Amino acid sequence: MSNSRDEYNYVLSLLEQHHKWFQENIPLIASENIPSPAVREALTTDFGNRYAEGWPGERVYAGCRFIDQVENKCIELMKRLFKAEFVDVRPISGVVANLVVYTAFTEPGDTMMALSIPCGGHITMGKKELGGTAGAVHGLIVEYLPLDYKELNIDVDKAKQRIEKLAAEGKPPKLVMFGASVFPFPHPIKELAETIRSIGGTVGYDAAHVAGLIAGGQFQDPLREGADVVSLSTHKTLFGPQHGGVLSWEKYAEKIKRATFPGMVSNHHLHAVAGVTIACAEMLEFGREYASQIVKNAKALAQALYERGFNVLAEHKGFTESHVMIVDITKYGDGGTIEETLEKANIIINRNLLPWDIKEGRHFQHPGGIRLGVSEVTRLGMKESEMVEIAEFIKRVIIDKEPLEKVRADVAEFRKDYQKVHYCFENSTEAYKYIKIR
Repeated sequence: MSNSRDEYNYVLSLLEQHHKWFQENIPLIASENIPSPAVREALTTDFGNRYAEGWPGERVYAGCRFIDQVENKCIELMKRLFKAEFVDVRPISGVVANLVVYTAFTEPGDTMMALSIPCGGHITMGKKELGGTAGAVHGLIVEYLPLDYKELNIDVDKAKQRIEKLAAEGKPPKLVMFGASVFPFPHPIKELAETIRSIGGTVGYDAAHVAGLIAGGQFQDPLREGADVVSLSTHKTLFGPQHGGVLSWEKYAEKIKRATFPGMVSNHHLHAVAGVTIACAEMLEFGREYASQIVKNAKALAQALYERGFNVLAEHKGFTESHVMIVDITKYGDGGTIEETLEKANIIINRNLLPWDIKEGRHFQHPGGIRLGVSEVTRLGMKESEMVEIAEFIKRVIIDKEPLEKVRADVAEFRKDYQKVHYCFENSTEAYKYIKIR
């Protein structure tokens, strides 16, 4: 018979081990970041135990006196960050934010366009037969935006032709979603917005990966470039807790509010809303410096990897203009095996499909690519010189095939100098310190 106390201690031990491990590794997952101590504090508060269905001031529940004030402040700060007329901070994730957009601007059976998953599109943009959110959950017919493989961006001329062809066939896209999970370069919103609107479509933009770069003035400005609605998550380049949001114009406010509640959320994780509010204040103060350093670091890491023999894509255009880069790793193995090997050396990256992988018979578990992001290491205070060191660690594992335990020890030693969160008001608590409150 199991001992409940032992199981209790076992889980707590695993949590502590995770924290210790992350103190000693190099986190390069493009969809992750490290929140500040203040954001972590917000996540431990009693807000996480409360309900607040509805809009601030119009709640279904009592007890929201302070919750409403925090949420209203979150809306205010996010409006300032993104120069948005309307903001809804209730979606609990980027997936839910996209579902809010689908619900507000389309009906099941409508046609939507987005990038395919191998070309960088998110699973929320996937077809029904793939289990993707747009198709399987909201019942949309998904057509793909064409990607220029060399430029790693949407092909404008082919996209216009495809939009117009669908309209001529009686299947005009009601929603065209820009944005991606592999998002190295700004998307051509300005170039395509008029075509989309001419056939009665809505211009959407999934900013989950690049929200912090947009807020920091280092990427594109989708609302000014023609987007009707922007969805986002709050924990990638925007360095808050895991949560979501929708940005738009006042004329769409009511349909978005109704899509969020009662459509997509009941309670909306109020401790996370508090954390997002704090992160937005940090972003207003430090965001431009932080976002600028992210782009510098991404370019530096990509260049250093390229110089060491890695096939980093889009070399002819500087590899990236965001936090992320893609490496064709087929010269040295497959993405799944490389991911596993690097993890054993305490270097955390993820495998990633290349745009042409499916045509060449590869599978998402063993694709031809790996994806690296620099948001988290930038938040830990690393700059261009550290990117060169990281590239060297990766080379030692993949090309030189050094003993993994040797590289792992050197990575842990390297990380000793990077234990504080930067670009925040207070950092007295180390980034991955395990906090006991029991």
